[in-house]
Amino acid sequence: MARPADPPGDPSPFERVPGKTVSAYVDLASDLEAAVSGAVRFDEYAQILYATDGSIYQARPAGVVYPTDIDDVRAAVEIAIEHETPILPRGAGSSLAGQTVGPGCVVLDMSRHMDGLLEIDAEAQRARIQPGIVQDDLEDELADVGLKFAPDPASSNRSTVGGGIGNNSTGAHSVRYGITDAYTEEVKAILPDGSLLHAREIVLDGDEYDEIVSKDDCEAEIYETVRGLIEENEAAIEARYPELKRRVSGYNLDRVIYENDDGETVINLSKLYVGSEGTLGVIVEATVGLVTVPEETALALYFFEDLVDAMKAVPEALEFDVSAVELMDDEVFRLAAESDGYSKYAEPIPEGTAAALMLEYDSELHDDFEAAVETTNAHFVEDGDAFDVLEAYTDEDQTDIWSLRKAAIPLLMGLQGDPKPYPFIEDATVPPEELAEYVVGFEEVLEDHDTSAAYFAHAGSGTLHIRPILNLKEEEGIEKMHSITDDVTDLVLKHHGAFSGEHGDGMARTEFNPKMYGEDLWNAFKRVKTAFDPEWFMHPGNVVYRDSPEDVGPDNDRGVGADMRENLRYGPNYQSLEPQTKLDFSEEGGFSHLVELCNGCGTCRQTDENTMCPTFRASREEVQATRGRANTLRAAISGELPEDEIYSDRFQKEVLDLCVGCKGCKSDCPTGVDFAKLKAEVKHKYHEEEGTSLRSKLFGNVDRVNAVGSALAPVSNWAQRLPGSDLIAEKVLGIAPERDLPTFSNETLVGWFESRGPQVAEADAEDTVLLFPDTYTNYNYPAPGKAAVELLEAANVHVRVADKNEVAASGRAAFSMGLLDEAEERAQTNLDALLPYVEDGWSVLFVEPSDAVMFQDEYVDLLSDDRVEDLAVAAYGVCEYLNTYRVTDDVEFDAPGEYLTYHGHCNQKALNRDHHAAAALSAAGYEVDALDSSCCGMAGSFGYEDEHYELSKAIGEILNEKVRESPGSEVVAPGASCRSQLSDDDFEGERPAHPVEKLHEALA
Repeated sequence: MARPADPPGDPSPFERVPGKTVSAYVDLASDLEAAVSGAVRFDEYAQILYATDGSIYQARPAGVVYPTDIDDVRAAVEIAIEHETPILPRGAGSSLAGQTVGPGCVVLDMSRHMDGLLEIDAEAQRARIQPGIVQDDLEDELADVGLKFAPDPASSNRSTVGGGIGNNSTGAHSVRYGITDAYTEEVKAILPDGSLLHAREIVLDGDEYDEIVSKDDCEAEIYETVRGLIEENEAAIEARYPELKRRVSGYNLDRVIYENDDGETVINLSKLYVGSEGTLGVIVEATVGLVTVPEETALALYFFEDLVDAMKAVPEALEFDVSAVELMDDEVFRLAAESDGYSKYAEPIPEGTAAALMLEYDSELHDDFEAAVETTNAHFVEDGDAFDVLEAYTDEDQTDIWSLRKAAIPLLMGLQGDPKPYPFIEDATVPPEELAEYVVGFEEVLEDHDTSAAYFAHAGSGTLHIRPILNLKEEEGIEKMHSITDDVTDLVLKHHGAFSGEHGDGMARTEFNPKMYGEDLWNAFKRVKTAFDPEWFMHPGNVVYRDSPEDVGPDNDRGVGADMRENLRYGPNYQSLEPQTKLDFSEEGGFSHLVELCNGCGTCRQTDENTMCPTFRASREEVQATRGRANTLRAAISGELPEDEIYSDRFQKEVLDLCVGCKGCKSDCPTGVDFAKLKAEVKHKYHEEEGTSLRSKLFGNVDRVNAVGSALAPVSNWAQRLPGSDLIAEKVLGIAPERDLPTFSNETLVGWFESRGPQVAEADAEDTVLLFPDTYTNYNYPAPGKAAVELLEAANVHVRVADKNEVAASGRAAFSMGLLDEAEERAQTNLDALLPYVEDGWSVLFVEPSDAVMFQDEYVDLLSDDRVEDLAVAAYGVCEYLNTYRVTDDVEFDAPGEYLTYHGHCNQKALNRDHHAAAALSAAGYEVDALDSSCCGMAGSFGYEDEHYELSKAIGEILNEKVRESPGSEVVAPGASCRSQLSDDDFEGERPAHPVEKLHEALA
């Protein structure tokens, strides 16, 4: 897999800071390792992993430190400054303006260890937290006391509260609750001199204030400087800070001095830390205010024939007691309707809708939702410009509407080709009453620059996410981005708005802060920065920058200049490899395009919902998230990593082999980065270059191994229990000795069926199906296969089990190992053997979910044969078939009243097909708790591999914890690997049943 030549003019990471050499960074890393207890990583992989965030920017840091406590942070700051290296604190790296990347910085990843909830004061409605706590994790902890942290960014399932403070984050409910600065009461931060600043309410000219300013230290200088600047610039602050619910740029000089609830005039520097993006010190602890959680909500979605009419309705919507006012336009609806994952959410949208305005009502503001909606219906539909309304009162209906709203960004960013709707001016905010006129002006800017955009997001706060579509791999696109930003910022000022209402300054908007705030406040910002950070080591160049080395600040060039066109992830010099591939990547726009679809949003770092990314959940290692893998692979194909790095042991072991192939990223990643597919292709290339190990051959051809084992059973089972057999397996094949290998059945499913024959005649049957004898069901555990046959026959279905002399193994095992030639051969064999049945109207059913998905998804990528689509459409998991066609509706069940805990298979979740089993069980009379769970951690051969055993168990324990919390009394799981993991002795569980076994058991 040859790579393009190195991009011209792209310096090494060690040359990005003037005066720095490789040896200087080696010394810095060594000193850090000696001083901090957390891990220190300065290798090239670490630099690549932390070079990007959710923005359009990329800048390699010097290295990464994972501090475990305040002492680690202090030591890291002092040592970095001693080595004259900038410092950048970071949470989840989900920022959209580039504020969590910095060239040559020491990154302090606060999310690994400093992620605790330290204290809850329910009566006072506040919590004391460490900065690395993920917001949804905080919400879970607060649920028992009925409280929540009000700002609700869309990234709350992975973004940290500390990052939210640094960014001054907000979300859909800012109409009701405001933004982060309103809820940040106290902050503790490490200053560049190593001291700890405790920012909180201090009564001006009170005893405590006098004591602070009487000292000859950095804290005294900070208080006196900030107070003086606020008093000196009172008129400018009044004139330049816009009156908005959202204003997320510059330093919050307008919010630092205020009258508190006791009527005292106080100074609170924590308000200055909010939105400071790590430029004033490293936050190590914060006290935040909380609000009560409404018990219920309702939604109304109003449909307009014209976008401007919808904009005009926004200020009218704010006259009602609503907790959110959100907007979506026709482009979002169109993309959703064309998307497999989101089409169902777009179905209720009436034809002719140019825009829709969503209003939310909550039970703390309304006693009668229907009456409240009736009032707004009268205003917007009967007397206004809306032509229809969709009302939603149930949780399910509201979730569907919110899912459509949140689908906007992933749908837009999934566009094929290099032009993308990029975030750089998409959170500008104007007063809601000026929104309609602002949108007209924005349309004119887009027309002048020959591009377009979609409109969505927080209309009620005057914040619309408008992302112009540009190609940032071309100089013209980059210059167009800068020109659009210049024009839009002029437009925003004209409408008394803010350049950022949600996503902060960072690399995208710091350049334009002088335009927004004027010369006096701009100079005040620089003096604030210098008071906190005299030598400008804390994330220099963000929020505020220096016009020259002689400008306000130290006598150096740190933080000099700001240009939104610098440090772009892509640019005119960017090149990437587009290799010839075994798999078909045309649907994704090509191999490299699929890699580049990762926009860095960090959804793969979520830990308590959906499927991806199971390895990150267990390890919290960035390289084990889909984003980390995609970034490293992109570096390998674009010249950032050394030539042939992709074939190195480290790349194979750390980037590829730790991907379990769950396919969760295919559905959960907002842009659909299917890394399991990418992994299979790269492993295939690796085998071509380096050969295939014995273990890979063995696991990739496990069907043949199991056939021999079954033929020799029970002798083969005894052999596994012989003393020393596990040691031999470990030494020769690298199989974990702690694992019990599957036992073999001497009666195969195929053999059982051949001796038994079908019990429902084809001529008398309601339908005809062919059951595929997957490896595990056929040779190891035929019981679910037998149950499936008898259950289907009870529904008057004619069943046959495919002849093993005609069909091959599905190819799943070979595909997972990257043995794509073998997988293709088996796929072609099965296509040729099964297509005649399909053409005669038969369905092909599978007991094992991973084999079903192989037919439904991977075969389409493996085979160029046009007929493969017909086979894919005819392939179903057994429960999927039963539920889709309501096959058992006329079957009499007598379920024993059990409460079942259902764990779906990750491969089926990736295709949105895992819900069928739970539905079928419910229809049969069982009560079912369908877990929102990730991969079990076995993942075929992964859990048997010695080097992956501990990680596999750690992933499995996450699943097991969810099982323990479930009210169900028995676990069911369709995946053979899942049932094996859940029955492991360490988990103290009996072997779970396959759902089809429970359905069979319930037959009357």
